[in-house]
Amino acid sequence: MATATLSIDLDALAANWRALDKASASGVQTAAVVKADAYGLGIPRAARALARAGARRFFVAVAEEGAVLRQTLGPGPQICVLSGHMAGDTDMIGDLDLTPMLNSLDQVTRHLEALPGHSFGVQLDTGMNRLGMEEPEWEAVAPFVLEAGPEILMSHLACADEPDHAMNEAQLARFHAMTDGTGVPRSLAATGGILLGPRYHFDLTRPGIGMYGGRPYEAALRVVSLSLPIIQVRRVEPGEIVGYSCGWEAEAPSVVATVAAGYADGLPRTLSNAAVLWDGDTPCPLIGRVSMDLITVDISHLPDVPRSLDILGPHQGVDDLADIAGTIGYEILTGLGPRYLRRYSEGAV
Repeated sequence: MATATLSIDLDALAANWRALDKASASGVQTAAVVKADAYGLGIPRAARALARAGARRFFVAVAEEGAVLRQTLGPGPQICVLSGHMAGDTDMIGDLDLTPMLNSLDQVTRHLEALPGHSFGVQLDTGMNRLGMEEPEWEAVAPFVLEAGPEILMSHLACADEPDHAMNEAQLARFHAMTDGTGVPRSLAATGGILLGPRYHFDLTRPGIGMYGGRPYEAALRVVSLSLPIIQVRRVEPGEIVGYSCGWEAEAPSVVATVAAGYADGLPRTLSNAAVLWDGDTPCPLIGRVSMDLITVDISHLPDVPRSLDILGPHQGVDDLADIAGTIGYEILTGLGPRYLRRYSEGAV
């Protein structure tokens, strides 16, 4: 079989959520962010595991993700949509009991006119300049919006993965200035914000990447492993090349394994001649260029030819691979492609 296997440990996912829940201040609710198909791991299995672990509020990026999540979890858990109430979302939000985080005056108007009495939250821009109402806009509409009864006021930290960055304190101060005295529950912290400490926790935290085993939560349990099957093995003599554009040239007699995965499967071309795969505890260098469906690996030092090699596992996590590729763990994790056979392991979550 030439399909690679992406192993997903749902017990580790649940344990990471519980640990981040415990790290949140007393009395603070801990949600779970499952946008981007649960960071590429699959919303249905991941969300059910998180719900069994105790999560009762979930965040998705768009209403369509909320529809998949509602179908998975059924009625009860609150599903918050970070993109807010977009044109064309009204029926989905109303029928599926989704809670949009309103980002602008246009969205406020659309939601309150189309779905009066339906739950909503408000996202405020405290300096990131991405989503949310800026302070002057919020001041102008706050009395009207607060009268309508938002579920939550939220914002998002730009530099929470850098604890000493001045932006953290600046955003915290602005969030206080925009929300103190409203009497509405508040949320500022995702994974990085949780680790900044209780001053950032308010009433609700929203862990995302930390649940899935990524930085900045260094204590996270490993959630994903990726094993790539070897399709073919050949001997390469000194002076012979491997891969596109003569990307690697043998300096000695070598044994080269052609492995089933490439940039179509989320392995960036920047891993070319840089990444390492593993046969158990033995590292094997990726040689030549990453191509669409294939990579090549030097296994000359192995006593036997294995059936597969690991690119994510106990010796190399998503952040380690991201460091080699010059990117971030989020991109590696969410880019793991649909061709992988996903195998889930789960005990008593």
